[in-house]
Amino acid sequence: MSGGGRLTVCALIATVAAACSLLPLVGEVGWIVQAALLLAAVAGTGAVARRVPVARPLTVASQVAVGLVLLTVVFAREQAVAGVLPSPEVFRRFGALLEAGVRDVGQYAPPAPATDGIRLMLVGGVLLVGLAVDVLAVTFRSAAPAGLPLLALYSVAAGLSGGGASWLGFLVAAAGYLMLLLAEGRDRLAQWGRVFGGPKARPGGPAAFGAPDGSAPAPLRTGRRIGVFALGIALVVPSVLPSLDGGLLGTGGAGEGAGGGTISAVNPLVSLKENLNQPEDREVLRYRTNAPDGSGLYLRLVSLDQFDGTSWRTSVRGVEDVPQRLPRPVGLSERTGTTEISTNVSAAGSYEQKWLPMPYPATDVRIEGRWRYEPVGRMVVGDDGQTTSGVQYSVNSLVVQPTAEQLAVAPAAPGALLREYTRVPDSLPRDVKATALQVTAGAKNDYERAVRLQDWFASKGGFSYDTTVSSGTGVTAISRFLRDKEGFCVHFSFAMAAMARTLSVPARVAVGFMPGTPSGGGTVSVSIKDAHAWPELYFEGVGWTRFEPTPSRGSIPDYALTERPDGAQPGTREPAPRPSAVPSAEPSPQDGCAPGVTGPEGCAGPVPQGAEPPADAGAALGPVLLAVAGATAALVLPLAPMLWRRRVRARRLRGGRPLEVWTEVVDTAWDHGVPPDESLTPRGTADRLVRTGPLEGPAAEAVHRIAGAVEEALYARAPRPVDGLAQDAARVRAGIVAASGRGVRLRALLAPRSAARVAWALSRRRAAVAARWGALLRRPSRQQG
Repeated sequence: MSGGGRLTVCALIATVAAACSLLPLVGEVGWIVQAALLLAAVAGTGAVARRVPVARPLTVASQVAVGLVLLTVVFAREQAVAGVLPSPEVFRRFGALLEAGVRDVGQYAPPAPATDGIRLMLVGGVLLVGLAVDVLAVTFRSAAPAGLPLLALYSVAAGLSGGGASWLGFLVAAAGYLMLLLAEGRDRLAQWGRVFGGPKARPGGPAAFGAPDGSAPAPLRTGRRIGVFALGIALVVPSVLPSLDGGLLGTGGAGEGAGGGTISAVNPLVSLKENLNQPEDREVLRYRTNAPDGSGLYLRLVSLDQFDGTSWRTSVRGVEDVPQRLPRPVGLSERTGTTEISTNVSAAGSYEQKWLPMPYPATDVRIEGRWRYEPVGRMVVGDDGQTTSGVQYSVNSLVVQPTAEQLAVAPAAPGALLREYTRVPDSLPRDVKATALQVTAGAKNDYERAVRLQDWFASKGGFSYDTTVSSGTGVTAISRFLRDKEGFCVHFSFAMAAMARTLSVPARVAVGFMPGTPSGGGTVSVSIKDAHAWPELYFEGVGWTRFEPTPSRGSIPDYALTERPDGAQPGTREPAPRPSAVPSAEPSPQDGCAPGVTGPEGCAGPVPQGAEPPADAGAALGPVLLAVAGATAALVLPLAPMLWRRRVRARRLRGGRPLEVWTEVVDTAWDHGVPPDESLTPRGTADRLVRTGPLEGPAAEAVHRIAGAVEEALYARAPRPVDGLAQDAARVRAGIVAASGRGVRLRALLAPRSAARVAWALSRRRAAVAARWGALLRRPSRQQG
């Protein structure tokens, strides 16, 4: 393989190795295979263009054109001319996918699903970085600066993985970059030809490793500087990046500092599916309450009130100290029937969450620790690292008991609240509102509209509950759900709240836990599979009111029940069957998480920022093997010269033959900065080593004895056997080491110069093979002549 071809392959491998650091961010691995194939096609285009050859700008332009065509075929074939050629519609498609990808990145917690938008960002980004590496390292023959785009790729992955650098990813990326540098170094040595300090030169001899004055060549010095700079950036930049607790790019915690602070936008919906699909259930909460009927005692974490057409989020709002008595809920009239209840809650040690699960609406919270209160959503959030792990607290709350008649005659919501909570984006598909109007046709008021939407989802619309259905992304996600009619609580709460807003009914989405399962002794156990999401609609005089559109999950409130045509007694729907939690008087005393339930902040429930991290059904074998191979290569490659040198030394000295022992002595001197001079006789070389070593005493005597044995072996008619040459070689080596500085000794150990003999041997072998094949090819032509 030519030097250019070798550089092309190494540039491809280096880019793919750096891209492996992105694997933990996405739940699928197919995208990296796709990126590698597309990058191979682009790199092959560059190799062909350079072989023609064409001007460098034309080479780069051809690679860009091929890359654009490939991206068009993969991501925008329907909009392309003849399914291949880019058109204005193709670029509009790319723009829409990138916009959706940015939203998906902000929505999903790692590992995120490989949606079309995220795949385009990953594949396109890797393709762009790979093109930059190929242009720098191969087209312009400057591999050292090619580390900067590789560094950018790794730094993005390190930052998004939580603000800390992944050492495994760094080792894999560094191994790829090292391979690229070594390939370029070999190519440069091949171009220099037979450069050597003595009269008999060998390809890639010692002089090739430095300038005559002992300094490194300018390209090597440049590579070292860039390498040190890149290494520093790779380790320092991720450490100063903010912790990304939200989706891939979002944030998700409470703000800190005195004087209020803020709560950042979060998205707790993204992990519900993974939690509901966990193979093992586990208890996260245990509570005792004096409520007469606990079937409607939902434990609410957070409300999501910002809707952008693709996701629901909490607004960025100020927080304050938790008051002794929480203010009366907005919109709740004194005429509405309420009952105050008390609930004592204990959280498992494995349940680490910033948001405090509480019945809604809470009126009094008694808890120790660093907790803050967000008054608009009536949420309590941990401050300065405070979590729910192992906490015990008491909550007083109201059981609001409106009647259907009271909800039906509720006046319009205040103007500011109505405008904020009925806002929908222009990008929302028209069929969402059209379906809402169709389902609620004939309804006389907002209450009837809400009940009809709930019943349509829960029983009359033909929907089925299925946690294996993909959440979907983009502005058409609701449309797909309304068409396919399969999903879980995220889909139902998402869609009902969005449809209510299109009907000018104030709506938001709440996330938390269903009431749980009685476990004896008056306590109730709440498990990870009780995670749930539901819509809350606002009615003046009642406030924010819960509805339950998800089939077979939770319970429909009494005020939202309707008569059934079969005359069956309306009542509470039973939750979907699940393994029961282990009954005990206190929360499960487990400090570790169930398999696949860990995350950057420990175990999580259905929470903001991607509450419970997604379940990990086991890492795919391909990425694991690739990572292990990359890490092994990164560890073994730097040590390979040292290991080779020790093996060769032991083999040479084991036999004690004069010529092999002499070669070992010469190589030892070469490793410590005394290059061989094949123009000298063994005796002259011994004098040179004694003089430049310098060698004294037993070491000097030993090198002369070995030189004499070599001359006798070369020129004597009947050489006499000589014993103790291996011990003499050890004395010479000890003398050379003692006369060398610390840096020289370290260089001789880790990067011995005599390792160049491997390259010489390979060069001779390649030349012999080429000569043999040449003779075989010439033989038929001679026979024909």
